[in-house]
Amino acid sequence: MAFDLPTIWAVLICVALTAYVVLDGFDLGIGVLFWFGKDRKERDTMMNTVAPVWDGNETWLILGGGGLFAAFPLAYSVLLTAFYAPLIAMLLALVLRGVAFEFRFRTERWKPYWSAAFFGGSTVAAFCQGVMVGAFVQGVEVQDGVYAGGWFDWLTPFTLVTGLALVAGYALLGAGWLVIKTSGDIHARMAKLRIPLGIAAIVLLGGVSLGTLYQDADIAARWFGGGFYILLWAIPALTGLAAIGWLATAWRGMEVTPFLCSLVMFALAMAGLAASLYPNLIPPDISYREAANADGSLAFMLVGALVLLPVILGYTAYAYWIFRGKVDPEHGYH
Repeated sequence: MAFDLPTIWAVLICVALTAYVVLDGFDLGIGVLFWFGKDRKERDTMMNTVAPVWDGNETWLILGGGGLFAAFPLAYSVLLTAFYAPLIAMLLALVLRGVAFEFRFRTERWKPYWSAAFFGGSTVAAFCQGVMVGAFVQGVEVQDGVYAGGWFDWLTPFTLVTGLALVAGYALLGAGWLVIKTSGDIHARMAKLRIPLGIAAIVLLGGVSLGTLYQDADIAARWFGGGFYILLWAIPALTGLAAIGWLATAWRGMEVTPFLCSLVMFALAMAGLAASLYPNLIPPDISYREAANADGSLAFMLVGALVLLPVILGYTAYAYWIFRGKVDPEHGYH
């Protein structure tokens, strides 16, 4: 039985990146919202809601990036060169955020500075991720397998909007997580804040979706013509239902359901992105098959992936189960 190894690896990388967005998105969102904590105690509580899981969430980014390097080396070399500036800014922001996460609890004198670093690192990382998504959708100029564009081709009005959209979306996820994990004043404040955040995120993500249709004629043709375009419209239809479900349940003051609806919206947005660009891994015209490594290498790595993925899923689920429930500012989880 022959396996379509390039397709399997394309799906695995999409799954890894989607898992990163929905998992690390809410803890980056908590950093974006950090200054909405009215005092040090509330900010400590906000950080403690993700303290047991935040670094595990970033495993999926490593898995996605490492998988891209090993399975699609052409895409790795071209895309990283094209997005060099926002990528380095994102990585430095994530490093700063991680250091701030640890150092903030170990100092009194410098705590305000590390709080600012946590907020800044989270916001910059989220914004840069959005910019890279927008630049990816715009397409990359390639000649003879090498990036042939300029250093600032990634910087356009469209990419700036995608950056803002992802910051707003991550803030929505962060507010939803805090509603689930906290109580008292901060719970009430985040429950109110998630309504305008959600509306802003939906408007911005809707604008990005419409803007995507104008980035390349092939994308528009895929959505408005061809044999499967009617099936593709199930994605925005389901996204709209998830948005309505989020608004209805958030308005009623529910805790878990709005957060789950927002996660579904993000997952469907990733599905829409994949549907818009398929089969291209280096838009506008280099497919994932053309960028793939040799089948022998893909098969060898797949064995390792099939062993590691259940382990990662297992310890991630176990960590969330162990640290379920709300965070008590004085006594931790209960």
